Amino acid sequence: MVDIVVPSRETGYVTDQATALQLWNDDEELVELQWPQCNRVYSRMMKEDGRVSSVLQAIGLPIRSANWWIDPNGARDEVTEDVARNLGLPILGSEPDSLPRTKGRFSWAQHLQTVLLMLPYGHSYFEQVYSINEDGTRARLHKLAPRPQKTISDILVALDGGLEAIEQYAPASTKRVVYGLGKVKIPVSRLVAYVRDPEPGDWKGSSILRPAYKHWLLKDEYLRLQAATARRNGMGVPVGTAATKNDDEVKHMQDLASSYRGGMSSGVGLAPGQTLELKGVSGNLPDMQAAINYHDKSIALAGLAHFLNLDRGGSYALASVLADPFAQSVQALGEFIRDVSNAHVVEDLVDLNFGEDEPAPRIVFDEIGSRQDATAAALGTLVQNGLLEPDDDLKIALRQKFGLTAPDPDSADRAPDTAEGVDE
Repeated sequence: MVDIVVPSRETGYVTDQATALQLWNDDEELVELQWPQCNRVYSRMMKEDGRVSSVLQAIGLPIRSANWWIDPNGARDEVTEDVARNLGLPILGSEPDSLPRTKGRFSWAQHLQTVLLMLPYGHSYFEQVYSINEDGTRARLHKLAPRPQKTISDILVALDGGLEAIEQYAPASTKRVVYGLGKVKIPVSRLVAYVRDPEPGDWKGSSILRPAYKHWLLKDEYLRLQAATARRNGMGVPVGTAATKNDDEVKHMQDLASSYRGGMSSGVGLAPGQTLELKGVSGNLPDMQAAINYHDKSIALAGLAHFLNLDRGGSYALASVLADPFAQSVQALGEFIRDVSNAHVVEDLVDLNFGEDEPAPRIVFDEIGSRQDATAAALGTLVQNGLLEPDDDLKIALRQKFGLTAPDPDSADRAPDTAEGVDE
């Protein structure tokens, strides 16, 4: 027998910030974008800028509107049904049941909406909260409680780069302060962490808005300049010219020019030699709109949403070409959410209720953007040519795909009596 020696312990390390990942980041030179200060900047960007908001919605909506399922994946029916009931998702390949009541239950749709906040912030953390059913035999997923980015004070990371815990600032509630509650520490065993494009040991992730920050900043400045230019020069400046150098007359013409207002009944009386005219700016003003459009396009490029830049014209073929890499990026994001949820939601739930050796089902979702929906006419053609067999599995899949209700089992037992009525 040959003894095999394998490395079982790490010699090196991933990060030397073994206590907390906060405040200073050597890779970020802008103080306002240091974590956690950057959370407020990214919040402003997505709430104040229409193009930033449209990019985030364009990425998030296909994922939120996709059909999500529980794939049995070889798990026992009891396990699959328990997971599907906890997550409120239908089982792939089974007839759709009536929707359960949602009060007090976990909502996958709401969870997805909150998960996608990792796009602007770089990370989304959730705390697992369970309840026990009435007979005390099963744990039920009560909720994945979001831990908002602005409340997180520390991210604790081990030397090997693994997440240990997060800490939240002390709650501002007066009652809790009285009892002396300080920072809230949540261990990794209670957490579900969605972190976008992290480097090794980085559990704050990368905001999709970071490359767009300078464009947002300059665009905001140009918009203010454009508004100021319109207010100052958009209507011209009334200029009154006196007929003489008399100070009183000059003051009178100034007052006349300052009080001038346009309207259906507006008018002015002038003495010989006096003039009143509207004067604009001489020469050409800088084209602020061209600069604003450029930075708008650059913000869209940060999210691979090139097609948003075709709002001023573009062919359908060009839009389709530009949409392909965007659809791939959205698909990859959906797969990342799926994998994290399977590892830290589904499998944790199966471990609690059935043991760690029990095969677990998986969360899956419809592929985004790469396939055309099969129409009824196309399916009929495939069936007529013998290329598709309309078996029960296909019928179930189509009913799931198009949101159709399951057939009424009692309807098959009812024989039509039309023919009997004719015979009589």
